[in-house]
Amino acid sequence: MHVVVTDAEVTLADVLSLRLAIGEPLTTGTELVLRQRGTSVEHRVPLGATGTEARDATLAVSLSPLTLSPGRWDAYLRRDGARARLRSVDPGFSLDHLDAYALSRRVLAYRAYRTRNGFLALKVDQAEPVAEVRAVWFREGRFEVTGLLAFTGLDDDESRHRARLALRRRGPDAELRSAATVQGVRFHAALSLCDVLAAAPEQPGTWEPTLEVDGLAAPLRLGSRLDDVNGKRRRLQYPAARIDGVPIRPCYTADDELRIEVGG
Repeated sequence: MHVVVTDAEVTLADVLSLRLAIGEPLTTGTELVLRQRGTSVEHRVPLGATGTEARDATLAVSLSPLTLSPGRWDAYLRRDGARARLRSVDPGFSLDHLDAYALSRRVLAYRAYRTRNGFLALKVDQAEPVAEVRAVWFREGRFEVTGLLAFTGLDDDESRHRARLALRRRGPDAELRSAATVQGVRFHAALSLCDVLAAAPEQPGTWEPTLEVDGLAAPLRLGSRLDDVNGKRRRLQYPAARIDGVPIRPCYTADDELRIEVGG
């Protein structure tokens, strides 16, 4: 059963759209199988037959009714009792598409991608509102960050929203706030590194930034997940700035959330 995915995308309506190059037509009874990694959970979706001379096929599968739980799901094609994992030549990555997808308020976020071994898979995440980081840097004694408000339901327009950047640390507890700029769903925030040191002098520790936006029920955590770089804590190493001899650097957690490390 020779089948290769040449194009894969989850549409804004949470429909998995696939274009397949097939060695022989699909027959009645063929199923798309989604299997969750680490469990035995599977979902099977019956597919229609293609024409007798077809060498390509287009499939559309609505994902919401399948009630897929968060995690990674591998895709298979099952026919006549045999199954084959779906190979893919589509990298499945478009930053513009991911930005557009993140504008709607959702419960779950779906993403089709090609694995390192060249197979089709789905990544399913909880889609809680977040401040998606696109750039972070230290300059002129300040911490600055820009990005996109994801899954909030706000419109991508010219409207401005009052917002504040908050920086918190525990043990001992400390907190800082500064005004932030939010226009539509784009944000920019900055905070003085001198103020960070003054809030907890000679106390090394890790600070957690959040963005508070008027009209949203809860502060937004700052993270970076809407791209193809997983495991940023290992892959992204920022240079440290030194304020009065104390090193300060941005970093990511194992869950790709942004933190500020002071001292150490």
